[in-house]
Amino acid sequence: ATNQIYSDEGMWLFNAPPRKLLKEKYDFDPSPQWLEHIQKSSVRFNSGGSGSFVSPDGLVLSNHHVGADCLEKLGSAEKNYLRDGFHARTREEELRCHDLELNVLMSIEDVTDRVKGAIKPGMSADQAFAARRAIMAEIEKESMDKTSLRSDVVTLFEGGKYHLYRYKKYTDVRLVFAPEQQIAFYGGDPDNFEYPRFDLDICFFRAYENGQPAKIEHYLKWNEQGPSENELVFVSGHPGGTSRSLTMDELEYKRDVQFPFTLERLHRMEVLLTVFSARSEENARRAKDTLFGVQNSRKAREGGLAGLLDPELMNKKRSEEQRLKSAFKDSGQYDNALAAFAKIASAQKIIRQNALQYNMLEGAAGFNTHFFGIARTLVRAAEERGKPNGERLREFRESARESLEFQLFSEEPLYGDFEQVKLADSLTYMTEKLGFENPLMQKILAGKSPRDRAAELVFGTKVKDVAERKRLYKEDKAAFESSSDPMIQLVLLIDAPARAVRKILEAQDELKRQAYGEIAAAKFAVQGASTYPDATFTLRLAFGQAKGYEEDGKQIPYETTIAGLYERSAQHKNQPPFDLPPRWQERKERIDLGTPFNFVTTADIIGGNSGSPTINRNGEFVGIIFDGNIYSLVLDFVYTDAKARALSVHSHSITEALRKVYDAPDLVNELLGKN
Repeated sequence: ATNQIYSDEGMWLFNAPPRKLLKEKYDFDPSPQWLEHIQKSSVRFNSGGSGSFVSPDGLVLSNHHVGADCLEKLGSAEKNYLRDGFHARTREEELRCHDLELNVLMSIEDVTDRVKGAIKPGMSADQAFAARRAIMAEIEKESMDKTSLRSDVVTLFEGGKYHLYRYKKYTDVRLVFAPEQQIAFYGGDPDNFEYPRFDLDICFFRAYENGQPAKIEHYLKWNEQGPSENELVFVSGHPGGTSRSLTMDELEYKRDVQFPFTLERLHRMEVLLTVFSARSEENARRAKDTLFGVQNSRKAREGGLAGLLDPELMNKKRSEEQRLKSAFKDSGQYDNALAAFAKIASAQKIIRQNALQYNMLEGAAGFNTHFFGIARTLVRAAEERGKPNGERLREFRESARESLEFQLFSEEPLYGDFEQVKLADSLTYMTEKLGFENPLMQKILAGKSPRDRAAELVFGTKVKDVAERKRLYKEDKAAFESSSDPMIQLVLLIDAPARAVRKILEAQDELKRQAYGEIAAAKFAVQGASTYPDATFTLRLAFGQAKGYEEDGKQIPYETTIAGLYERSAQHKNQPPFDLPPRWQERKERIDLGTPFNFVTTADIIGGNSGSPTINRNGEFVGIIFDGNIYSLVLDFVYTDAKARALSVHSHSITEALRKVYDAPDLVNELLGKN
């Protein structure tokens, strides 16, 4: 069977790049030095997103919508950085983000044999899960003790391989520059996932070490020319997750259960947040980043569900699965792999039966407030700390402790009224789903309406106070059991059923992992190992060409210009969401309107790639990923380059705007290495 890799498909591992493919199609052979340079110039935003170092002084570039979390938390009623933008003209003015952690991948080590070796024949699913969790925690702690780098064992090929990723961590990250949200997200929700586009979706940060700007060896040199048409480019970033190697049983589960549930929840939250925002400008500021995230997810899931409901796509997936099974049958030595498909189907049945309970309790869909998350982390930390490292819930393992504490003790502002509105709505939603008469639901509501119960929980808890969190974090389990804090009481009330349903799902996931491991091993044997695993929010290399596409008989060009921005605004009489920020109206005469603004490539991306650098073959920065077009939303399940495109902001539009709209020559000089 030939390996089904198409044209520019692939989210490739840095330790298994698509050398042969690149050589054959583009006559390009990335050297180990080139790969190392790109790897170490790439940055992961732990809040969800990607970025890159663009100067030796720790300057990091990502998207405005990746930086929005920090912008919102630094803002106040007086200072709306999300709306108005921000520019630190000196290093002293750079503002430290509350809880932003950046990770840079330093090394990758294959630990597959060690992880798989921990699973002994005859183990039950529960035992196997415990053994796997223990060995992963052990490998991570060993690595962290030895190197003091953040160490994560990453599951690849759904359990076919395990790699140890070591990251250098930056937790002192400061905001340097952000444009107004209106130009970063120009065209708003109507234009989201569309093209042509005119977005300056950028945000600059600086990484600090020991109170000084970090000294960076690997950073991307700036190329103002950007890519020419059909030129080869690379995208180095952290795609969040894809479902391309899933069996048909799993895809049907996503189609019938998971996506409809998620969409129902997102639609509900979107209405709630829109109504909350409409009440006052300050409400709108507090909810803006959350609302953007919800709308973005809703549009992405709608595109994904459309793919799963497309008979052509599903038939293609079905025939691929049949071909694979036939290849296994014909060789006569992969009975285990064939049996694995049935194991996945039966695990999926049990997951389906428990999904609602899991989502509501363990997934906390019924408790939508930061205070619940904080209280649960405190309660569980007290219990998990007492266990050996390898037996703890995965998020409490020793190697993850620093990052967990960094988040837990964040000084980010939290607003009681906003938290109450979110919690009341999610309690209502849970009541609808589990039924008002459900005995657990009755205990959760404690004889009150969702709205009154939410008020009691939010305004009665002390976990809002960071000093109180630090005090509680040192307490033992008994202290929590005698606590009168209503939010802590709520966590204790649902913790046993939440853990129980988590245990059921973890056991089924373990069975699936073993089954996918069998399929992966057989697949490598039949097709060869020159393929890539599904995305896991870890660093990947994608490649493609800067090129347009055809839509409704029209050729869509590969790049837009700044002139197009002003034309778009004029077409819509400068009405929201197509209005121009005042500064862009005032400075129009200064700008070179022929400057390329956004461009599209065939590179293979998905959510999480936001902020990834687009790089030319010389390893130079030519753009930054900020979106995909509507046709790219099926990339979760299958790659296509017919119309699916990755959208980037052009490097030249960034320096042009910094020079002529934002009066930021200091930043331009730093980017061009002229300091």
